Amino acid sequence: MSGLIDDLLAGKHRALARVISNIEDRRPGYRELVSELHQHTGSADVIGVTGSPGSGKSTLVDKMAATYRERGLTVGIIAIDPSSPFTGGAILGDRIRMGSNIGDMDVFVRSMSARGSLGGLSTATTDAVKALDAFGKDKIIIETVGAGQNEIDIVKTADTVMVLVPPGSGDDVQMLKAGILEIGDIFVVNKADRKGANRTVQQLREMLEYNRGGIPESGGHHGAGAMEQVDGLQLEAETETDRWRAEIVETVAKTGEGVDELLDVLESHASHIERSGEREEHVRARYAEEIRTLVREDVNELLAEELTVRGGMDAYVEAVVERETDPYAVSDELIEPLAECVRTQRESREQQ
Repeated sequence: MSGLIDDLLAGKHRALARVISNIEDRRPGYRELVSELHQHTGSADVIGVTGSPGSGKSTLVDKMAATYRERGLTVGIIAIDPSSPFTGGAILGDRIRMGSNIGDMDVFVRSMSARGSLGGLSTATTDAVKALDAFGKDKIIIETVGAGQNEIDIVKTADTVMVLVPPGSGDDVQMLKAGILEIGDIFVVNKADRKGANRTVQQLREMLEYNRGGIPESGGHHGAGAMEQVDGLQLEAETETDRWRAEIVETVAKTGEGVDELLDVLESHASHIERSGEREEHVRARYAEEIRTLVREDVNELLAEELTVRGGMDAYVEAVVERETDPYAVSDELIEPLAECVRTQRESREQQ
């Protein structure tokens, strides 16, 4: 495994692809790979791209990557696709709409399955971002499945969140009220050459202004109120003048119109969160969330193994149906060995 890591750090794309495959498939030793990569991360800008199906996410991401390359920057793209109900794999793996960068070794595109994870993002996505970061990619773009309340999961991984809204889509704009409005740092009205684009821009502007007025604005996922609590820590709030104000950019991805302006706004946001200290705050919050997620996954696997040893779920369900026990009692029975072990370890530490 150490040779594979050495090759990745040396800039060999074949090694990068193998590492991400090991991560996505959760092959034996993948955790050691990610652990070794961790010390080499922290340099890349991570951009999350979400939006309703048909808003042109893939085409815009393709043009973004090409423009970044013109600026001399390297790009990694993780495209989160719907999972196949049969294989668990990514359905749209060919990514035919990202064809303009084929052959450019400095644009690495990888489709990954959502695997039913909340928000279309999984732990494997976070780990793959680390691999691209350690490899040395300047920009890492994560394109999510679609838009909706669950898509706020992108906040846990990205430094900047872009929300795409197609023109003339009143329902899509209204949907933003459900939660997407609060996470967007930049709103992109793509296909801006179509009828209704001006109206969509106006609707977005009105909603953002309303959010800044009567309701305390989060200012995108990096904003703050009077006092902001992140993972139990009280953080000093930014003043109104320091707060990032979500911007609206119009693009026509097919022709590349507006993409340069979009990248400039992305750069402005990256500079803002670096200058204001928000990037460090949210990196800490992100790691706290990652630790919680990993602990939950590991405990779930441990309890699933214990459940299997005890005869499986069916036996417990049958006992509950027959009123011989109840779900709470079953949970207590399964968790007690783990709880006892934790208590014993804690008491041992306290006595030292």
